Amino acid sequence: MSGGSSAASQRSYYELYRRSSIGLQLTDALDELIQSGHINPVLAMKVLTQFDKSVADALAKSVKAKSNIKGHLHTYNSCDEVWTFIVKNAQLKLDNGDFLPVRKAKIVACKMGDAGSAGSGGAGGSGSGSGGGGAAAGGSGSR
Repeated sequence: MSGGSSAASQRSYYELYRRSSIGLQLTDALDELIQSGHINPVLAMKVLTQFDKSVADALAKSVKAKSNIKGHLHTYNSCDEVWTFIVKNAQLKLDNGDFLPVRKAKIVACKMGDAGSAGSGGAGGSGSGSGGGGAAAGGSGSR
């Protein structure tokens, strides 16, 4: 980045949502544009970096829903202050009281804000499923 850029534009955000449905579609579209010569890889990386920031900001500001999850904690892992939990035979209880059975839920939790900040905990979903907010899970299961 140039010397005149602000500290906010130099923050690094988690690349967590690139594995979501919309993130994968964006990556595929950018790959096609690179292959066809319409954009260069540097621009594609800038777009993905903006995507990371925009999704994190939108979820932090817009998602107010909460849920509870019960199930069998199959595995858990922590790396670079990012926690990953695999919960099997889970029951998600939504804000409206509905229960959602999920065979396997993957929960990825990280600090809120950018990847280098010292903010308090938040979570994001990964894999197939919904993500965002204070507690989110991606999962495969029956609805």
